[in-house]
Amino acid sequence: KQWYQRRVAITAGNDESDVHGVPTGECGVRLVRAGADVVGVNCHFDPFRCIEAVKKMRDAVQAAGLKAHFMVQPLGFWTPDASVQGFIDLPEFPFGLEPRILTRWDMARYAREAYDAGIRFIGGCCGFEPYHIRAVSEELSEERGGYLPFNCVYWGKCLEKHTKPWVRARSNKHYWETLNPGTGRPLSASL
Repeated sequence: KQWYQRRVAITAGNDESDVHGVPTGECGVRLVRAGADVVGVNCHFDPFRCIEAVKKMRDAVQAAGLKAHFMVQPLGFWTPDASVQGFIDLPEFPFGLEPRILTRWDMARYAREAYDAGIRFIGGCCGFEPYHIRAVSEELSEERGGYLPFNCVYWGKCLEKHTKPWVRARSNKHYWETLNPGTGRPLSASL
């Protein structure tokens, strides 16, 4: 039996370039040419910015005639306003990031978009909570052979018998996927 050492290379930067200005797609190509089997991004940015970065890597790697597997391990925080250094440049870093936390429903959407983009190593980094990983696992249960983790949410099924009709109305996937949650903070910048 022969064993091979698999190398994983991870780069952090925004969806346009790394911190040195190297275009994101070129980062992927350079990593594969250096011997990496798995390339992608880790940390500093939210899931949807990270997916866009990995798509650029994927496209550039394929255009260069190379092969690799792709991975993504984003933050559990929204970072649409982060600069090239990511969340460490935000005024809330490091002790006030909680209002930026993604919901479990955001994470389910992240898992689906990552999988549909051809990314097969899907995880999380700073700010990821157990319920985020559960949401990723639940969303991709069919792709994993139908296995669901213990105590699944089942899109609010547990609310069907609630005594309040307005709460019962929330017992469906559509409600939770289209909810735009408020921060609940009276002076929130989002208001």
